[in-house]
This record gives sequence, C-alpha cells and structure tokens, in this order.
Amino acid sequence: MVDTKPLLPASNSDGSYLTGSRVNSLKPIKVYLTIFCGLLAVGLFAALLIGNYWSDNARIHGSLASSTSKRTYPLRPVSRGPAQGVSEKTSGIWAGVSRGPAQGVSEKTSRVRAGVPRNILPEPLNSTMLEWQRTAFHFQPEKNWMNDPNGPLFYNGWYHFFYQYNPNGAVWGDIVWGHAVSKDLINWFHLPFAMVADQWYDKNGVWTGSATILPDGKIVMLYTGSTTEAVQVQNLAFPANYSDPFLIDWVKYHGNPVLVPPPGIYKKDFRDPTTAWLTSEGKWRITIGSKRDKTGISLVYDTKDFINYEMLEGELHAVSGTGMWECVDFFPVSKTEGKGLDTSINGPEVKHVVKVSLDDDRHDYYALGTYYEKNGSWIPDLPEIDVGIGIRYDYGIFYASKTFYDQNKNRRVLWGWIGEGDSEAADMEKGWASLQSIPRTILFDNKTGTNLLQWPVEEIESLRLNGTEFEKVAVKAGSVVPLDVGPGSQLDIIAEFEIDKEALKKATGSNITFSCQTGGGAAKSGALGPFGILVLADESLSEQTPLYFYIAKDSDGDLKTFFCTDLSRSSKAPNVDKQIFGSYVPVLKEENLSLRVLVDHSIVESFAQGGRSVITSRIYPTEAINGASKVFLFNNATETCVTASVKIWQMDSAFIRPYSDDDDDKDDDDRKSSAPCFLLCPINYIVSCVTCLYFIYHVSKFS
Repeated sequence: MVDTKPLLPASNSDGSYLTGSRVNSLKPIKVYLTIFCGLLAVGLFAALLIGNYWSDNARIHGSLASSTSKRTYPLRPVSRGPAQGVSEKTSGIWAGVSRGPAQGVSEKTSRVRAGVPRNILPEPLNSTMLEWQRTAFHFQPEKNWMNDPNGPLFYNGWYHFFYQYNPNGAVWGDIVWGHAVSKDLINWFHLPFAMVADQWYDKNGVWTGSATILPDGKIVMLYTGSTTEAVQVQNLAFPANYSDPFLIDWVKYHGNPVLVPPPGIYKKDFRDPTTAWLTSEGKWRITIGSKRDKTGISLVYDTKDFINYEMLEGELHAVSGTGMWECVDFFPVSKTEGKGLDTSINGPEVKHVVKVSLDDDRHDYYALGTYYEKNGSWIPDLPEIDVGIGIRYDYGIFYASKTFYDQNKNRRVLWGWIGEGDSEAADMEKGWASLQSIPRTILFDNKTGTNLLQWPVEEIESLRLNGTEFEKVAVKAGSVVPLDVGPGSQLDIIAEFEIDKEALKKATGSNITFSCQTGGGAAKSGALGPFGILVLADESLSEQTPLYFYIAKDSDGDLKTFFCTDLSRSSKAPNVDKQIFGSYVPVLKEENLSLRVLVDHSIVESFAQGGRSVITSRIYPTEAINGASKVFLFNNATETCVTASVKIWQMDSAFIRPYSDDDDDKDDDDRKSSAPCFLLCPINYIVSCVTCLYFIYHVSKFS
C-alpha cells in the first residue's frame, strides 16, 4: 500500500514508532535535502535583492548622489517676465528669448547669439562633455539654479553659507534660500532650505541679504523680499534655536517688512541690505543699494533694535552714470596688519571699502576711501577710480559678491557668484547652472595703496595631491613648452616669470594703447608679449585657454603690464562664451610676474601679482577634457625670452553632500553596515536554513 503522507512518520496500531533499514531511513533525508536546497536557492535570491535594496538606500542617504551620473530633467519654471523689478543677473553672454527686466533682478540668460533656440543642445556637445563640466571642489548644489551668496557667517564651530536657489529648475526663478555648512569652507553639507517664499512680503522671492552677529552671540538676518505687488522691501529673520549649531530653522519677524522704499525711490530699486556695523553712539548702521535716475546710490539707516529705523540724510556714496547698485558691501581693511577686521572697526589705521554690483554691466567694482561716521558718508581716495568706474574685483565672470568677517581666523572672506557662459539649453540638459568662487581672503595692498589683494583661502591647499616642479624653464620667443603633469582638469598652479631685462630696455615704445579685449588675444605677437600658461588644452592645441601677461612700452619708455585670459579658442562648441578678459595690473619695480591658477573642470580662477588682479572664466571644451587635458608654457613675444618656474599640484575632490541627522557617526556606521547590508540578509538566511536542516537531520535520525 502506498503511503499517502510520505513526509509524516508512519505509526503502528499500538502507537510505537516503526524502525526501518538504513536504506529506507535515507530516503526521507534525500527528500529533505532536495526541498531544503530549493528553499535555500529561492531564499538566497530574495535575500540578495533585499540586501541590494537596503545597501543602495544606505549609500543614497549617506553620500552625495552624483548629479552627473544620472542626467536630470528639471522642471522649467514659467517665466514671470520683467515685472518683479529685480534683474535676473545673467552673465550676459547668451541671448534667447528675453524674460525682460520686470523682475528687477537682471535676466541671467546669456547673450552670445541672439535668436538661437534655447532648447536645442548645439553640436558637438554631448553627455560626456556636459558631465565633465561639473566641478570637483567648487561649491554648488546637487542640481538646479544658484546665484547670489547670502548671509555667510561663522557660528558655533561651523561656517554657514546661504545662497539664492531655484528648487524647480536650472534657470532663474522661484527663488528661496539654500543653506550649507562646513568646517573648513571647502567640504560642505547641504541642509534644508533656510527660508522660502511663503509670506506676502516675500512671495515673489526671498532675495539677497546679510547676517550680523550681535555682541551677545545672537544673529540678525536682513534680506530683501519681493512682495505680492512686486515691491522690494527689507525683512528681518533670526534663528529659531541658537543651541542648534546648524541653524536649520529660521523665524521671520511677525512685523515684516521692517523697511519699505523711501519717497523718491522706485519700488523695484531698493534691495540687498548689508551687514550692520556699530556706531560710536551704540546704534547699528546698514546701507542698501538703489538709484536715482542713472546715479547709483547707497542709502544709510540707523537702528537700535533692527525693527525701527532712521534714514540718514544724503547717501553713503553716489556715482553718476553707474545705474542701479546691487549687493552693496561696506567693510574696513587694516593699513598695517595682515589680517581681517570686524565690520564695526574704525580708526586712523583703517581704510574703508565700498563695493557695488552694477546691474547695468554685471560686474563688481570697489574703491578704497575714508568713512565719516558723523554723517554716514564715504569719500574715495582717488575719484578717477571711484566705485563703478575704476577697479573690479574680478575681470571675468564674477558678480553679486559678499564678504564676511571670519572671527574664527581673523580674516575677511569674499564669496562671489560665477554664472554660466554656455547656452540655457546646455544648462537644462545637465540639470544645473552656476557656481560659487573658491572663498577668497581680502587684504589691503599696502604696496600700491589702491588695490585689494584677493587670495584663495588656505584650506584649499588641503586638497593638493602630488606636485610637480619645473625650475627655470627657458621659453624662447615663439615657442610652446609642454608640461608633463598628468590630467589637467583639477589643478593648483603657481608660476613665476622672469623677463630678459636687456630686452625690456631695447624694445621700441609705441603710442598705441593696448587692451586685452582689443589686443588680438594670445595669438597676436608683440615685442614683449603675450606669454604665460595654456590650460585645458588638447595635445594638438586645437582647444586651449591662454592665461598671459602682456607688457606694453609707450613712447616715453614707460612699461605697463596687462593680465589677460583668452577664451577665443577654448572650445569648438559654437554657442559658448569666447571673450577675452583682462586689465592692467600694477607691477612694482623689482617684482617678477607671478600667477596662481585654480583649474576645476569648467571653471578657471587666475590670480596675478599676489591677487591684485583676478580673472575667473568658464570653459567648455569638447576635446581637452579628462585625460586629454594638458598644460603648456608659451611665449608669443618676438623680442624677449622668458624664464618660468612652475609648481603644479593635482587636486582632490571636495566632500560636498547632503547632511543626515546622524552624520556625526554615520561615516563609521556606513562603513560597518553598508557592505554587511549587502551580505547580512543572505547570511542570516543561510544560518537559519542550516539550523533547520540540522534539526530535520536529527529528527530523521531517530526515525
């Protein structure tokens, strides 16, 4: 008779267990093993899937998901047009369909070629080239649009950086305040938005503002809001919890706005309050950018509580013909010490800097002068280089900058927004637009007395990897010298050039006035220039970005040095910025020409003569990328040999990613758990199955 229940023990009528031969007792064990193996295979497969799922989630939550590994297609916000009265702050290089100035923040669409459709990615750009453009050690969000730096400060061991951000796409619009924190100004954690446009007084945008740290450690944030009626007003906000070192939650003052446009000021020309400084009377003082007709002005207000304000007569300063002043900055620099100063410092050993961002030409200008506290005015040392008509922070792409006093290291630190020089179509395709400059220290140049010295913060040197040094390289007239340093996408370069002094004496002077913009670029030979470095260049030099000096000698025998960057051959792509940037740079007697360059994929920041002159460029090569990117020395002068000494470091990538609640110990936990997460489920399953098998075996043994 066939047993209808082979997996159950057969029983005698008396209830005792039957015993069989050894052969018969193995038959159920084979069945057990067959079923066990099947279950083990199915369970192991399921466990692997579960392990992969949790491992992937651990990696996503514990690290920055690369914006370039997966292409994103952000929503494109509906343009609000020019009605809001804040210009959209484009770098001014590409022209598609203009959104107009009605928003009151300049348009932020590029203007290289009018009439070209903005939604078509031009040849020969492709996804590999766009992915390469993402920087490695410059601050930028994971995706979407970013512009002005806002309210930087150091608090409770952390540097805080806020910025204008569009959470909905890679074009300007729907502006909120992004927020990130860092221990060193290089490696960053992204935090939740600090402020969003959720009140009638900032419904059309939470725009630029500044932080003030009070003597008791409390923080005041003043910012411009665009109301539901497109009026620019000033608002007050402060941290909700001072015990939180990340300052994640912010509270808007219930009585906002605290300032509205005064009589005679247009409702869309009143924005960007500065950090406040203390007067000798114990009042706090701020200044706000505006204009009257075409005269740029900076209005001054006093307050005791940041809620009630008194407007001073006159202005801090005004310059005819400069147009709307945005993002005004005002701060002291020491004439005698090589350190930064708190914004409230004043005295005979201090010069004061006024810096403005000109809405009309999208550049940042500064001048040194004397501040008179009694009437709240400032007078430039040299009117011929006054604000808006003289010296610029940066002669490339650099706008809406803001400084803060870093009490942690007694230095003044400068941030600047670096816009794009490509098409809006490319930005939409890659899913992001704009960067921030590497933070720069600012000092008074006591050698010239007219300049500031800008220099990358020292923390950037922590990313230096292997360095290569080239001593006293002779670069003959008309020659190009390759430098073997490996890939040229992430570099820190320091170079010094010596000129043949006899050649300087023999060179013939000329009455022709030289200009970087009109001088023909690096390809145009002159007696004493151009000479310098080629970066982001391919082997054949079909793509190259020259950073160079040009020495002009006038008919009286006087020498004048210019520092330039030539983008005319930087890319084979047709619809990218190919300007020539630069200006005169003071070079004192017995000074050699010096240069520092930070190359980080699509951005190049160049500092000449210790930071007296700076040029920031956006580069979009199609061939000189990744391993094909090289570095060369060149000398296109006709009458002088140049001796160059160069040191070049490869640069590591910065650590920039979203912050998790348990990030203090998450790195260790992730290392312990993310790999086991992949294995833990299958291992546990196997152990359970083996235990089961062991139990079955022993049961069958007694059967």
